[in-house]
Amino acid sequence: MPSLRPSRILDPSLECQAPETRRALRGERLHRTVTHAYAHAPRARRLLEGAGLAPGDVRGLDDLVRIPVFRKDALPAAQAEEPPFGGLLAVDPGRLARIFMSPGPIYDPQGASDDYWRFRHALVAAGFRKGEVAHNAASYHLTPLGFMLDAGARAVGCAVVPAGVGQAELQVKVAAHLRSTAYLGLPSFLHALLVKGRELGTRLSFETAFVIAEMLPESLRAELEGDFGVRVLQGYGTADLGCLAYECPDKGGWHVHPDAIVEVLDLETGKPAPPGQPGEVVGTLFDVAYPLLRFATGDLSALGPEERCACGRTTPKLAGLLGRVGDGVKVRGMFVRAGQIAEVVKRFPEVTRWQAVVTREQHLDRLEYLVEVGPGVDASLATRLAEALREEVKVRGEVRAVGAGQIPEGAKRIDDRRVWK
Repeated sequence: MPSLRPSRILDPSLECQAPETRRALRGERLHRTVTHAYAHAPRARRLLEGAGLAPGDVRGLDDLVRIPVFRKDALPAAQAEEPPFGGLLAVDPGRLARIFMSPGPIYDPQGASDDYWRFRHALVAAGFRKGEVAHNAASYHLTPLGFMLDAGARAVGCAVVPAGVGQAELQVKVAAHLRSTAYLGLPSFLHALLVKGRELGTRLSFETAFVIAEMLPESLRAELEGDFGVRVLQGYGTADLGCLAYECPDKGGWHVHPDAIVEVLDLETGKPAPPGQPGEVVGTLFDVAYPLLRFATGDLSALGPEERCACGRTTPKLAGLLGRVGDGVKVRGMFVRAGQIAEVVKRFPEVTRWQAVVTREQHLDRLEYLVEVGPGVDASLATRLAEALREEVKVRGEVRAVGAGQIPEGAKRIDDRRVWK
């Protein structure tokens, strides 16, 4: 039997269970979660009743497919209709630890438990150790990623530097002064910090990095590991569901988190896709505060078979991110949604047609808005529109006016031209 490498596995009793044991325990937890959601989350109750289900009808994992899927794209409307959390919260809001707002807008609750989003398993797999200084370059402002990673690192026993985003030169100085050995955040910003440190002649001590929230092309990983000597592993999660999967040192996909149910559903039939077939990632949480049931993320992946990895884990693996469904595209770790852009553009009647274009240069995402305007439009329009979009979308982009007819009728509202290699 392969070594379990206990230094890289937080809880072998969970991560290395026999598949049949895991299935039985998850079935029991699903029944308890459905019962709790039915009693305390009004929309969850309505969704279950709409499908003709009572808690006693969901006894195990075989009954999971009977529960209706609820889509992330439907969450903004649900929260507007039934504030603040669309009837999906199962505790009084005053019992939450924090409340965040993600692009959409979507309000995300944080329950009161330690490591609420379950990232400690992923960080241990990435090689984080008790007593390290971890430099957290994820945002702490309104959106939850900074706190997600912060809580996971603290649960492992790290001291966390809450660096947040931006100010690369200052962050280099802080990380160098504190001799931070671990990094948390976007892979593109890790690259930016390492390049800035090289430009400044400042050596950074990063040995290990856990990256999330944007694609990690192998070309970028090779540069981070080969040119800068940083071991880089990645994870996958959402602001609503927390950590859903993570890499181990043997890579080859992302282990599904042992404390969540992750399905991949066929886009045409809505039924579980066979192993290896792409589909939409759908997550279910065993959570008292926010018991999301079959929450469709809009992300595309494929699920592998349940078999023992060389690392010792027996959980199935997701085959990375394969794309998106819905109107959201991630840019610099934040969702950019066509609906939000359209709402802003409505305030500028001079704009007759628009398109957002996403490209990537030197491992950095670039967002540009093309707008068709009539003759004689105020030259300040581009600046005013860019500021309004930045305020709403939370991602900085450039606005470029183009002539009439330059944006084809029926063109994609968000044209993602990035190529991942």
